[in-house]
Amino acid sequence: QVQLVESGGGLVQAGGSLRLFCAASGRAFSSYGLGWFRQAPGKEREFVAAIRRNGGNTDYADSVKGRFIISRDNVKNTVYLQMNSLKPEDTALYYCAASQYYSRLYGDYDYWGQGTQVTVSS
Repeated sequence: QVQLVESGGGLVQAGGSLRLFCAASGRAFSSYGLGWFRQAPGKEREFVAAIRRNGGNTDYADSVKGRFIISRDNVKNTVYLQMNSLKPEDTALYYCAASQYYSRLYGDYDYWGQGTQVTVSS
């Protein structure tokens, strides 16, 4: 069982940056692949980024590649999402999630946080 709590969201102007945090509690954080997803009003939840258990591999949605960076600290039990060059279309509720896999598939994730809101103004 893993509990996930996101933070770091907020309101930012287009072109700005934010860093999201996801603190995990529970067992064996380092045994989970981790991901970030987002959901905008009226849209389905979509994949943003994923990172392998040991942090050795990362994967990004095309819409954020080159702008966002996912990382993790297995000592601090925390996963991060550094978001740069933000656009209004990045506005969404951002969720972190944990999986026994390294995956971009929503259904592969077993544990979810409650989300943190990111709003990008034009």
